[in-house]
Amino acid sequence: MINNSYNSRQELLKSQNSRGTIYANDRQILAQTVTDSDGKERREYPFSNMFAHVVGYASHGRFGIEAQSNYYLIQSNAKLSDKVASEMSGEKYPGDSVITTLDVALQETAYQALGIYKGAIIATEPSSGKILAMVSKPDFDPNEIENIWDSMLEDNESGILLNRATQGLYPPGSTFKIVTALEYIRENPDTYMNYTYQCGGRFSIGEDVINCYHGTSHGGEDFTKSFAKSCNASFANISVGLDRKSYGSTLSKLLFNTELPVSFAYNKSRVTVDEASTDADVMQLSIGQGTDQITPLHMNMITSAIANGGVLMKPYLIDYVENYNGNVIKQFSSNSYGRVMSEQEAEILTELMMQVVENGTATKLKGQTYTAAGKTGSAEYNSVKTDSHAWFTGFAPADDPQICVTIIIEGAGSGGDYAVPIARRLFDAYLNP
Repeated sequence: MINNSYNSRQELLKSQNSRGTIYANDRQILAQTVTDSDGKERREYPFSNMFAHVVGYASHGRFGIEAQSNYYLIQSNAKLSDKVASEMSGEKYPGDSVITTLDVALQETAYQALGIYKGAIIATEPSSGKILAMVSKPDFDPNEIENIWDSMLEDNESGILLNRATQGLYPPGSTFKIVTALEYIRENPDTYMNYTYQCGGRFSIGEDVINCYHGTSHGGEDFTKSFAKSCNASFANISVGLDRKSYGSTLSKLLFNTELPVSFAYNKSRVTVDEASTDADVMQLSIGQGTDQITPLHMNMITSAIANGGVLMKPYLIDYVENYNGNVIKQFSSNSYGRVMSEQEAEILTELMMQVVENGTATKLKGQTYTAAGKTGSAEYNSVKTDSHAWFTGFAPADDPQICVTIIIEGAGSGGDYAVPIARRLFDAYLNP
């Protein structure tokens, strides 16, 4: 209610209190209010573009953590003596500060690794839901928001104001095979390992054809190899035999087409399968193509649940709020959304994802000081079959997950070639600082 633009109470608080500081998890300043020599306040962002979308801005409306934490940042719970001192000197009361879960070193690694590409990276702690890093490109310098605002609004091509990590909707490509594999395991709990398929590079029913990436012929496969090699033909074959009502139920339990348990701006993922879905629909959906749309945030949540034994922790960015004197005003803690898959299902998926690293499409993560589990994706987004977004989602160490990373690079090509090396840099930076 305080944040509502029609509420005059907000303007009163802003006139009385200096907007508080936003900190990273190690107390580095991400946003602060500084006063010029003429007494005019302005918002300063020491890391410029690096935290543009996740920290956001506080003028021309609000965005990011600046919007999410506005209620706290415009309050002042300073000691009475400090407030009196401020009044005596003609200054505003010092506002409360927000300490986030963001890791500066990891954010910098992600920002540099994404380079000149458009796309997004999100890194979380699976056991708690803490968001450790969140990068979206193209980006902007929030220090220059007054000067660049009009040009950004006129930019109809780049989507520069969109936080692609939470609001960008993409075809998930082969990362969605995690979901299809889960459904197949659920329907065939005792026999899924007996699955076999002979891949000739394509699968067809009537005029509907699914091709493997670049027409690769994978030969004889079992379930594990189908997943590790990301065989489209095999998964299309699996999909037409799935119970569509059950498949739809699994999607609902994984929060598709519904609200996500987060307190910041995002878009809902969209995937629909039901008893009216045709074979062609299901074949496309099973490999993350067709009408499938997902955000990197949502894909990271599914992956984190696997890493956390099937229990999804609610993602969050704010650790605690403190006053000017360093006293904690409000503490935020990790909260479980609930179990979205059984512990055994999570273990099976982890084993499958480890094989992707050991013998499949993510071997660039192989041979590190830690074990990793993940899934790559190459998601076609137009009629040109060679154009695809590069995906990776996974976690490390596989036997004791401490970090979960989801990456999408727009138009880059193969997830194994482009997204996996970025994941390796992030894992290295966090696990071997």
